[in-house]
Amino acid sequence: MGVAVLGGAFDPPHNGHVALAQGAVAHFEAARLLVRVVAAPGHRSVSATADDRLTLATLAFEAVPGAEVALDTHARTVDSLEALDLDDPVFLIGADELASFPTWKEPDRVLALARLGVATRPGVPREQLAAVIAGLSRPDRVELFEIEQLPISSSEIRARVARGEPIGDLVPMAVAAEIELRDLYRRSARLD
Repeated sequence: MGVAVLGGAFDPPHNGHVALAQGAVAHFEAARLLVRVVAAPGHRSVSATADDRLTLATLAFEAVPGAEVALDTHARTVDSLEALDLDDPVFLIGADELASFPTWKEPDRVLALARLGVATRPGVPREQLAAVIAGLSRPDRVELFEIEQLPISSSEIRARVARGEPIGDLVPMAVAAEIELRDLYRRSARLD
């Protein structure tokens, strides 16, 4: 029984994030899931404030056993993991993020601080993932696990809200209600 860590901008959090979290908790038998809402992501701009995104993430992950949602003041994964100082956690990413992992800040140090749990979807070619993993300094620290395919993106949700379209099929209902209550994402729909 260990700890899994899921970090991100969560701008906004959606059903794909929740499915990844639930799948990881089950696969890794994690007693705790630390959901880290990155206040100021170093790799992308955000539309909602850190406080708004923290509230949305708290609502999104409330149904995930062992989930603890908190704001992360570190822009980079390695710095966040250093500060958390956990005993061999699993850091969760999607298969699409694995391709860019070698370009992250200090990827070797990330692998020293945490194992990588990579969520794959049915139909994702394992050969592509295997090539990236083989190029890492510690391929033994990477484990793939499969989750249900939910082709959802936060940018799609922001665009729908900006157009006045419903999002209840993409996010937990409490998140949709909070987005409406706070009048989030209506003015802009950044695509990032």
